[in-house]
Amino acid sequence: MPTSLSRMPARALVTALLAAAFVVQALAALAPNVPLLIAATAVSLVVEGVLYRWQPGLLSVFAKSQADLTVRHVLRDLLLVAAVLRMVEEDKEAQYAPVLVGLLGFYALHFAIQAVSVLVRRTRTLPVVTRNIDASALRLSPAPHTLLRRPGHRLLVFGLPATAGLTATAATGAAVPAAAGVALSALVALVGLGMLMSRLLPGRRPADEQTVLEWFDAWLAEYRPTVGLYFSGGTSSAYQANMWLEPLAKLDGRPIIILRERFMVSKIAATDVPIVCLPKVATLMRLEHSTLRVLIHPSNSGKTSQVLRIPTIKHTFVNHGESDKLSSCNPYAKAYDEVWVAGPAARERYALADVGVEDKDVVEIGRPQLDAVRPYAGPPAGDYTTVLYAPTWEGWDGNPGNTSVIEAGENVVRALLADPGVRLLYKPHPLTGSVDPRAGAADRRIRELIRAANRERSGARPAPSADLDRLTAELDRLTTSVFRPSADQVERMLVQSAPEPGRAEAVERTTAAWEELYWASLPEWEHQIVTDVRPALYSCFNVADLLISDVSSVVSDFLASEKPYAVVNTSGLSEPEFRATFPTVMAATVLTPDASGVPGLLAAVRDPGKDELVEARKELKLRLLGPAEPSSQERFNAAVQDLYEAAEAHRTRMARRLNAVPSQRRETVSEVTGATP
Repeated sequence: MPTSLSRMPARALVTALLAAAFVVQALAALAPNVPLLIAATAVSLVVEGVLYRWQPGLLSVFAKSQADLTVRHVLRDLLLVAAVLRMVEEDKEAQYAPVLVGLLGFYALHFAIQAVSVLVRRTRTLPVVTRNIDASALRLSPAPHTLLRRPGHRLLVFGLPATAGLTATAATGAAVPAAAGVALSALVALVGLGMLMSRLLPGRRPADEQTVLEWFDAWLAEYRPTVGLYFSGGTSSAYQANMWLEPLAKLDGRPIIILRERFMVSKIAATDVPIVCLPKVATLMRLEHSTLRVLIHPSNSGKTSQVLRIPTIKHTFVNHGESDKLSSCNPYAKAYDEVWVAGPAARERYALADVGVEDKDVVEIGRPQLDAVRPYAGPPAGDYTTVLYAPTWEGWDGNPGNTSVIEAGENVVRALLADPGVRLLYKPHPLTGSVDPRAGAADRRIRELIRAANRERSGARPAPSADLDRLTAELDRLTTSVFRPSADQVERMLVQSAPEPGRAEAVERTTAAWEELYWASLPEWEHQIVTDVRPALYSCFNVADLLISDVSSVVSDFLASEKPYAVVNTSGLSEPEFRATFPTVMAATVLTPDASGVPGLLAAVRDPGKDELVEARKELKLRLLGPAEPSSQERFNAAVQDLYEAAEAHRTRMARRLNAVPSQRRETVSEVTGATP
């Protein structure tokens, strides 16, 4: 990949410099040559800093080659010691014995700190990680300083006085600098060891595993969750869960979010819903004895099968978006009790796919997220037509029809930029370029085209808005937790305790006000590249007059507005075949990779009389998203209640069957006590 290739020269240079510094240091120590020794030592220390600051990937490579930082640091100091001993007279070598002993003592302390830091980390690795829950009963505390937990950083900092002292001794011939430097390093290491060991005292370490599990069971019994969102995935997949946070929070009952990866706790967006991460299967199984009856799954993962084992919970698959892609009717869906889809089109999609999902298990709930999408209000009213180009990513299967970015993206953008009455909003998928480097390269070229077009435009620019700055700061305060750089998961649990009352309502209110001011703060003539968390995709929908995208869930979601949209055909199919294969395209203008249809598309957007797809969009919206009444949130809530009742009925039937089966343990107890079972 180009990214990796571009890093290779830098990595090779750093490696060569480090190796050369050690070789020169060794030659200078043998010579001995003081200026060369000092220069080589300084270069090696600088390169170590560069490694940790800009080339952390090389650290693992060196470690696998048995040349980790400890080996490099010991070698550096030993070469300095060798140089010092070669430069002093033979009868004076004995005066350096305390320096050598002190240096060995420093390294012994370094290894002791590492051993204790491992023990401290284990005591601070809890079986349950939480957010939005008061876990103060677990004796949570701030984490030790980063230097006490990371051996590489610690050795560089703590060992610097010793290395500097030895270098000064080599330069001056006096033993005092070396002795002072080694003593200072040993003293700092001793203090660090004491600080870490104090964390192992019973009163200073968090609760043990059994206590944490008992606390978690008690919290479940008190909170009594009824419905949960279950999610497991990689670092870039959190958006799949985040899009369901608001609908989940608005459900009747007591929602909860269940995660499996510790790092995912910080990836979930701002919400007041309690979050629990249960990394171990044994801990996950404790949910069987809770009041949780429904789990909603926005994605499939290898760890999904583990939670499906719990018999007291009903499971439903909602997906993180609906489109005509094959991934929208994955055969894994048949593992769930129900599959919840937006409208009749998705029901038909499962039937045609024949992946084992029975029609009786498909429930149409609409798309609750889309209730905030504003409906079509007529053609563009101002001087500019706002076009949202939101292509999807390249996907895992290498299908050229997945994304238009590679084959058509630049053509589409050039055609839009050529119209002086267009304001372009470019919002690429966050995973663009993660699989196919060509997509990443095309994305970068598209961004440069937009920047170049902006440089050629000019016009009035709204005055800076103090209210926007204030709302931005308020949103950051409400939605962002501030942690120390050295914070670990236990400290994050401490900071992200139960949210302040009314926070969710404040976020919703402030976000709406922020979005209005944000769009008003931008020049109406200026193109925008939208990649930040704010504004959200649906906010872009509301200001756009036209969407250009690919076959993806973005198209289905945009249909909620009934505004004109276009889909780029890079599949190689003819237009009739393309429309027949992908139902979401039926009400779209189909663009070819050369983007020759863009001028006609813009004309239809600006003149409703030329828009021949108005009725088609209304019909397709009903087919894809279902009726407008009742609202999607109401249908979502009703589906949860129905599945909850089904889970309760199943639990009652199972309890009756178990009670009807003679229990050897009950009979034994009855015989001993004489009681009636």
